[in-house]
Amino acid sequence: MTQISSQRIKQIISAPPLGTTLEIKGWLKSRRDAKGFSFLDITDGSCLQGLQVVADSGLTNYQEEIKKLTTGCCLSVRGVLQESPAKGQAAELIAEEITIHGWADAALYPLQKKRQSFEFLRTLPHLRGRTNSIGAMIRIRSRLSHAIHTFFQQHGFYELHTPIITASDCEGAGELFTVTAMDLAHLPITKEQQVDYSRDFFGQQASLTVSGQLEAETYALALGNVYTFGPTFRAENSNTSRHLAEFWMVEPEMAFCDLAGDMDLAEEMLRFVIDDLVTSAPDDLALFNRFVDKELLKRLALLQEPFKRLSYSEAINLLLTSGQTFAYPVSWGMDLQSEHERYLTDSLFKRPLIIYNYPKKIKPFYMRLNDDNKTVAAMDVLVPGIGEIIGGSQREERLDVLTARMAQCNVPQEPYQWYLDLRRFGSAPHAGFGLGFERLVMLATGLGNIRDVIPFPRTPGSAAI
Repeated sequence: MTQISSQRIKQIISAPPLGTTLEIKGWLKSRRDAKGFSFLDITDGSCLQGLQVVADSGLTNYQEEIKKLTTGCCLSVRGVLQESPAKGQAAELIAEEITIHGWADAALYPLQKKRQSFEFLRTLPHLRGRTNSIGAMIRIRSRLSHAIHTFFQQHGFYELHTPIITASDCEGAGELFTVTAMDLAHLPITKEQQVDYSRDFFGQQASLTVSGQLEAETYALALGNVYTFGPTFRAENSNTSRHLAEFWMVEPEMAFCDLAGDMDLAEEMLRFVIDDLVTSAPDDLALFNRFVDKELLKRLALLQEPFKRLSYSEAINLLLTSGQTFAYPVSWGMDLQSEHERYLTDSLFKRPLIIYNYPKKIKPFYMRLNDDNKTVAAMDVLVPGIGEIIGGSQREERLDVLTARMAQCNVPQEPYQWYLDLRRFGSAPHAGFGLGFERLVMLATGLGNIRDVIPFPRTPGSAAI
């Protein structure tokens, strides 16, 4: 008896085992009938392409079931793989047995074999993964995640799982989601008419994390190099194409590292993951290059070139002398806006850019103060088409300078005594950065809306699934 092996379509297409009996399992994209047989296009999500199945009218369930199949039906097919006489495909499966696992109501199924707008697909988060574009995005997202872990593991970093629930506000922005176990209809109130969080589950006010950086610093000063890769949350009431309430961050922290080393690692990591993606996912990238952004592959190739580096002050001077009219007027001390970043990367330098040494007034308390007492050792990596994708800094390792910066930024010391202990007990120069993972997926796909690069986007008013 012939051994029947179940295979993914990606494996079959990459090296067709012609003449063998095998089984595939997936979903029907289309059915086309001819005299005495039908052509079924089956996809299983493993790759962009589907596999053509030839169903002969001699199959026992041909008239009762196969002729009634519609887009979205789930089925498995056992048959013999043969060379295809048709153009555009090397092989086709000659069905010997077809089993229908789940029917799709043709009158209700919303995904037909035609191009759907991304706006429409956002209304179907539970089904949009079956489309070519979102399926390709998920495969690219998965590959980028794999490459990030590979990069850090190869460079001697240890993965660290930092808490999602925390009492620390890393950014100091105050835009946090509060976590509570209290009955919201009967909140305990203090004499000052404030919520009494001492009676809550954790005995103090807690929130969802905006960053794992501060916790990662503790282990960088114990193990040397660590990285986190997890979800972060910001309660910013923003409905722009660049903001999510829940998103993923990659955050390495390195002991005995300064700002120059921080920039070197960020550049090397980006180059590594994009090179891995271009090599491993050419078909998915080609889809986005053809239908979403025709400059995508050219832009990704730019990441293989050395990044341009310039100080914040140099960037401001270039903007002031550019002759451009910006919606946000340019002046030293301002935070660069998207239009400024895009001008520098897309129009002026036409390649990735690292800007460093930002004014201390626009950066958090933990960034190392430079000798000019005006700037901190911070850096942002900007890429064409996206703008900022990485933000990082050398951390302030001097206890006296750190406490003074906290006072200037109105950050209370009491909740951060553990963080100050790192400076009291064996402090060391150290640095790190944060990569917005969804921004990276936007870069890799050319998709312009961040809601299209995460499976289930969380935005104001949207958390249904």
